[in-house]
Amino acid sequence: MSTGTLLAIIIPIVVVVALAAVAVSLLMRRRHLRQRFGPEYERTVEGSDSRLSAERELRARERRHDSLEIKPLPTVSRDRYTREWSSVQEEFVDRPEDAVHDADRLVTSLMHERGYPTEGFEQQMKDLSVEHGATLEHYRAAHEVETLTTRKQATTEQLRGAMVHYRALFDELLSDGGGRAHPARS
Repeated sequence: MSTGTLLAIIIPIVVVVALAAVAVSLLMRRRHLRQRFGPEYERTVEGSDSRLSAERELRARERRHDSLEIKPLPTVSRDRYTREWSSVQEEFVDRPEDAVHDADRLVTSLMHERGYPTEGFEQQMKDLSVEHGATLEHYRAAHEVETLTTRKQATTEQLRGAMVHYRALFDELLSDGGGRAHPARS
C-alpha cells in the first residue's frame, strides 16, 4: 500500500476518534454539572444565551467555590445555631415578620461561619449552588418573602412558607450539606 493510501485511511480514523473523544468529554462534563448543581443547572441554562455559556458559568462557580475555605462547624457552634433556630421558630407565633427577618439573618450568619462570602444575595446564590443546588430554590423562595416583609406585603401563609424554606437550607448548612469541606487552594 502506498503512503498516500495509508494516510487517506489513517487521517479520517484519527479525526473520527478525536471527535468522539471530544463528544464524550463534553457529555461527561455536562453530566457532572447536572449532578453537582441539580435543579440549578437547568435554571442557569434557561437564563443563559446558550448551554455552553451556562456551563462555562457553572464551571466558574465551581472554581470560585473551590477557592473558598468552606469548613464544617464545631459541635459548640452547631448547638448554638440549633438553639437560635428554636428561638426564631418560637418568635414566629407572636411576631412572624420579625421571625422571618431573624431566620434570614441566622442563615446568613451560618453561611458566614461556614466560610461562604455573604456580600450579596446573587453572589450567595451562586456560591451556595455548587454544594447546595438541591435546596437553593428554598433559599430563593424564602428570600423573596423576606423582601415582601420589608414592604409589609407578605401574608401569614407566605411567612410560614418562608420559615419552612429557610429551615431546609439551614438544616443542610448545619449538617455540612452532605458536601465536602475544602481548604483554600494555593
